[in-house]
Amino acid sequence: MSTFAKRERLLLADLLETAGPNAPTLCEGWTTRDLAAHVVVRERRPDAAGGILIKQLAPRLERVMAEFADKPYEELIQLIRTGPPRFSPFSLKPVEEMSNTVEFYVHSEDIRRAQPDWSPRELDPVFQDALWSRLERSARLMGRGAPTGLVLRRPNGQTAVAHRGTPVVTVTGEPSELLLFLYGRQSAAQVELDGDKEAIARLHETKQLGI
Repeated sequence: MSTFAKRERLLLADLLETAGPNAPTLCEGWTTRDLAAHVVVRERRPDAAGGILIKQLAPRLERVMAEFADKPYEELIQLIRTGPPRFSPFSLKPVEEMSNTVEFYVHSEDIRRAQPDWSPRELDPVFQDALWSRLERSARLMGRGAPTGLVLRRPNGQTAVAHRGTPVVTVTGEPSELLLFLYGRQSAAQVELDGDKEAIARLHETKQLGI
């Protein structure tokens, strides 16, 4: 079984450590400390993490996030490195791979691309294929909030429909960049958009496409 999630976890921890607790991220309003707290709460506090998806639980999530953000920054990084406790579903390798590979990749780029001197990270083809596989399975869920039809295309010609509708905008890029685009990092994703100009503008203005 691949261990992409573990690799991306350790990279994320290293980036957080290097950046320090007060560096900006692509997550609006979040510093690296906030991002680290989010990752720890998501894995270690399921009673609060539900607030990520369920609005009624959001106030509890915010309180718990604030509690963790007040912890020493080095402690948060160590909790990320050591991974989830045994009782967490994330401790199961199949769940970790499915749930955390993309999560940690995106958050690593949230740190890297918020810096003025960032440069693209070179990803091996095997990892790109793994990201595409996840993208294909979740494209419609992730793109359900798109204001236009939305087609995702790899440079090799593989496509996935993220949202049916007209007019259609085709977004072309490596799977890693397409994921960033769908996760609301449109301004930082290295992709090409083709379609009606007004539709492209509307798509760029949509912060949350579906997740």
